[in-house]
Amino acid sequence: MVISKMSETLRFPAEWEPQSAVLMAWPHAGTDWADRLDAVQCCFARICAAICGNQLLLLCVPDPGMERQARQSLADAGCDMDNARFVHLPYNDTWLRDSGPITLTRADGGKRLLDFHFTAWGGKFDAGLDDEIIAELLRQNLFPGAEHQRIDFALEGGGIETDGAGTLLSTWHCLHERHPGEPRERISAVLLETLHQDRVLWLNHGYLEGDDTDAHIDTLARFASPEGIVYQGCQDASDSHYPELQLMAGELSRLKRKNGEAYELFELPWPQPIIDNGRRLAASYANFLIINGAVLMPVYEDPADAAAIAVMQAAFPDRDIKPINCRDLIWQNGSLHCCTMQLPEGLLK
Repeated sequence: MVISKMSETLRFPAEWEPQSAVLMAWPHAGTDWADRLDAVQCCFARICAAICGNQLLLLCVPDPGMERQARQSLADAGCDMDNARFVHLPYNDTWLRDSGPITLTRADGGKRLLDFHFTAWGGKFDAGLDDEIIAELLRQNLFPGAEHQRIDFALEGGGIETDGAGTLLSTWHCLHERHPGEPRERISAVLLETLHQDRVLWLNHGYLEGDDTDAHIDTLARFASPEGIVYQGCQDASDSHYPELQLMAGELSRLKRKNGEAYELFELPWPQPIIDNGRRLAASYANFLIINGAVLMPVYEDPADAAAIAVMQAAFPDRDIKPINCRDLIWQNGSLHCCTMQLPEGLLK
């Protein structure tokens, strides 16, 4: 754990706080989804419809023709189209959790959009267009009055979790991979300063096969409240993940809240392996999205789905749990949380 003094004027809100919208990008033939476009567009439409049942959706599309197609797909999925807005801009791919804005808020309602350098998870893919998404959204005046802070530091939104009260949770493996020459103290200092946090809790264990993010925290362990953490467990001692996820569970059990008490932990069940052409896919129930009044959680046509839903309901007793089949999403190594980014209340015009 690393501690600093949190800013008194800017705050990184927790995901469960009121939102103005959720930002997504529609998959099209120019993205990496081309080989399975129909299936993934159906999955995206289900996610969009679930969001629009509770709040506004801001959906990026590359051009008017793709907007027409997306509108039809959303309508076919039963989407409340009054809650769907569209913005035209170019993008490489659809993982807006990592290329979209991280928003800080002020007590007076002001907002600051943090624009970290997006490197496509350490240069694994082309990201030139995705690294410009935040600047392009601002150029279109979607967030009037919001500040824009470009930060020359590689960081993805899926790599960090906050409780909204100054505690950041992350994995050392991911941030070390992005900045291999930097010591932990230096990386911690950058996170504390830019995200206006007062401490960082680091996990040294935990990974998923098929995950090319280098162990993003949002596939492993998530804040459910300032007092609780939901995490992906592994109960199968014969599985290759078992040693690492058991070590991660032990780390989580030793973390302390600011008052010195342990966190309440909610262990998610382990789904059966999903193999595609010999490649194991990263199926995690922890990759859920909190929206206004509900939690959208990925399920995978697995016998453990029902038990995972029950765990989520225990962790979020005051929210509706909306399971969404995300088996098609994990073909590209991400799931529900990875393709969405919440926008705090008051940000969107």
